[in-house]
Amino acid sequence: MTGISKAILSLSIAAAALAAVPAYAGPPFITDDPEPVDLGHWEVYGFSAGTHTIMDTGGVLGGIEVNYGAAPNLQLHVIAPIAYDEPRGGDLKTGLGDTELGFKYRFVTPGKDDWFPQVGIFPLLEAPTGDAEKGLGAGVTRGFIPVWIQKDIGKWTTYGGGGYWVNPGLGNRNYWFAGWLVQNQVTDNLALGVEAFHETAMTLEGKESSGFNLGAVYDFNEHYHLLLSAGRGLQNAVATNDVSYYVAIQHTF
Repeated sequence: MTGISKAILSLSIAAAALAAVPAYAGPPFITDDPEPVDLGHWEVYGFSAGTHTIMDTGGVLGGIEVNYGAAPNLQLHVIAPIAYDEPRGGDLKTGLGDTELGFKYRFVTPGKDDWFPQVGIFPLLEAPTGDAEKGLGAGVTRGFIPVWIQKDIGKWTTYGGGGYWVNPGLGNRNYWFAGWLVQNQVTDNLALGVEAFHETAMTLEGKESSGFNLGAVYDFNEHYHLLLSAGRGLQNAVATNDVSYYVAIQHTF
């Protein structure tokens, strides 16, 4: 392998480890839902997330996610992260990560007694504000175009779907993501869920990955909530997701 090929591979591994984290679009899970924030209301998260592989450990040391109900069935979205990356045998680096912008629009809204599910889209754009040479960003503008569906049955909620990542850049390739989740409202304050997901290879040298997460949402009160999840890969786990985590405090108002 040439020196250039080694450099491309190293950057690809770092970008892949980092990219696995902001994908937590439906906190505390990777899989998202079509339900937007209510009109005129806000969701604000302070969070940390990370993924460990055999070659790298990276993610978001601390980040802010903000969602706002800007119109009926329309949510605006932004994530501003402080990223971290520690390649195997290398030094820990921290700094501004890639900024995520997007909007969620629900175009199928069933009534309480309707049998059909909610359906929505949630396009995302990741701006390359992180330093790619330090493993803190992808170094290119990336986009995600997904469709999500959801059905609520009593205390049970199930949702999922997927979409296509546009992932330009040397050594990169466009790829697909799909996931599904089942969640139960165990008590008035506690919901537990499990998700499974699959992602095709995001780099020319990369591998496909499948995995799972177990998660919980605990409501301290109407406005403050604790969100937790942890999981690992089931396919090519050592190279793509040996272990991962997400933790956040959410403020809703």
